[in-house]
This record gives sequence, C-alpha cells and structure tokens, in this order.
Amino acid sequence: MAELQHRFVTTNGIRMHYVEQGSGPLIVLCHGWPESWYSWRHQIRALADAGFRVVAPDQRGYGQTEAPEPIESYNIFNLAGDIVGLVNSLDEVQAIIVGHDWGAPVAWHCALLRPDIFRACALLSVPYIPRGPIRPSIGWKALEGTDKNFYQSYFQEPGRVEKELDADPRRAMAMILYSASGDPPPQESWQFLFPRTKKFIETGVVPKTLPTWLTEADLDFFAGEFKRAGFRGGINWYRNFDRNWDLTPFLDGARLRQPSMFAAGERDCVLEMIGGDASGIVKVSMPACRKLTIIPGAGHWIQQERPREINALLAEFAKSL
Repeated sequence: MAELQHRFVTTNGIRMHYVEQGSGPLIVLCHGWPESWYSWRHQIRALADAGFRVVAPDQRGYGQTEAPEPIESYNIFNLAGDIVGLVNSLDEVQAIIVGHDWGAPVAWHCALLRPDIFRACALLSVPYIPRGPIRPSIGWKALEGTDKNFYQSYFQEPGRVEKELDADPRRAMAMILYSASGDPPPQESWQFLFPRTKKFIETGVVPKTLPTWLTEADLDFFAGEFKRAGFRGGINWYRNFDRNWDLTPFLDGARLRQPSMFAAGERDCVLEMIGGDASGIVKVSMPACRKLTIIPGAGHWIQQERPREINALLAEFAKSL
C-alpha cells in the first residue's frame, strides 16, 4: 500500500490541498467545522486497504487550501464546485462522496446537482434536510427567543467569533472537540443555545485530560492548522445560510435518490437540534438509504470517536455499490 500523498490542485479558481491514498473506485471525504482532512485520518488508510482510491481535501478556507476574502465566495455552489473540480482534476468520472458535519451539505448538494458524477452519498452526523420554505435566519430567531443565542446566529457578525477562537486555537479546539463529543457528563456538554451574556468560547469545557480518541498530537495538528490559517474561512460557511437558501429555490423538497447511508452518535448535538430522531427525516429525504446507524455513547465527531465502526460501515456501503 502506497503511503499517504499530499497534493495540490487548482479547482474552481482556488488552490486546494488534498491527501490521497489507495487505488480503485474513488471516494471523496468532506470534513466539517472546525476540522480539516485530518479528521479522516482513521478512514483514509482503512478505505484504501478495502480497495478504494481515497481523497480527503482541505475544503475552501481550511488548512492549506486557499481562503478567499469575500464572504459570499463560501456559498454552497462554490463549495460543491470545488469538489466537482477536484474530481475532474483526478481524471475520474464518478465518485462516492462522504460528508461529516458541514461536509454533509456539501456532499448532498454534490449528489443533487451532479448525479452523473456522484453515484452514492454517505452522510455522518447531519442527515439530508431538504431546503424548506422558511429562511434560516428566521428559524434561528424562533429558536433563540429573547434570552438565548443560537450558535449559527452568533456566527453571523464578521470578526466576532474568529477573534475569540484565534486568540488561542489550541484551547478553542480542545473545548469544541471535547464538549461536543460523547465523553463529557451532561453538565459539561456543549450547548448550541447559550445565554446572551456568554461568548461562544464559553459554551463548553476544556478537559483536564483529553478523551482516549484524541491525542495531544491530534490536538496539536488541528490547532496548528488554525493558528496558521485562522478560523475566518470556515466561519464564513455559516454566513451563507440565507444566501444558499436564496440561491436554491429549485431544490425545494428535493430527495436524495442515489444509494446512501447515514450514521451518527447517540449523543450528537445535531440530533438534538433536529428533534432527537433522524429516522423520520431520512425515510422521507433519502429514499434510497441502505443503512441508518446510531452509535451508542458517541458524540458529534463520530469518525474520530468511533473509527472502527465508521470504517466498517463506510467500507460495507462502498463495496455494496
């Protein structure tokens, strides 16, 4: 098996960094926030060993990939277009696309917009939720009430949350990764709704000891990437929610009809956000879903927290195609 290769490509007008390993049918792994290609470190070799060409990019605004200045350049068409251009640059005509967290919307938009390329779609943490009739920012206000901030709403003010996170990337990443995982007791778990008197950086706990799935070296890598690149690019994805809604009225109620799968941790905060049960959403929005798995005790960073289970699920799904 060839070792992990670090490469660069120009796609959709930006210079993108990606890692690659293996040969065979192509699998593209799309990370979430605040992560990088490194969040797939356990899956890349496992899927390569299973007989696939595995590619994991740093997406727009992350790691060694370019981070354009304009907020609007992080709209969903550009995020999907980056991945289309990546696949084309690899001289491939089809791919299985996998997305975690923010990478999930990228994955499902790729599948919806270019079904000729993306023949199957695996989503982790965030199930496919079709565009609905309500503008996202209006929904946030209803969720917040008068005394709370919803984190996605809090992220809208340019420069605010970046300043908090950039001040100490290692502390920020330790707080986010631990607090949204399945490890902390309920009183230390990250809160996606928090008092207006608090800053985002105060919404979780920095652990005295890292959980077993996250090493000091892992934390150093994540922190180093954000120390170099900053948090601005990834946060700008959130500032396009309303813009993405405005751009995609033609996707109202669209269903994901390619073969698909969904997996999440039992303690994933996203499940709480969507009402606690993904099965009803998946049944309607992903009619060709072959498997839905909720992993007991796991939190939001499912492919890092439970790599053995996720590796097996992804390999089984990919081979079934």
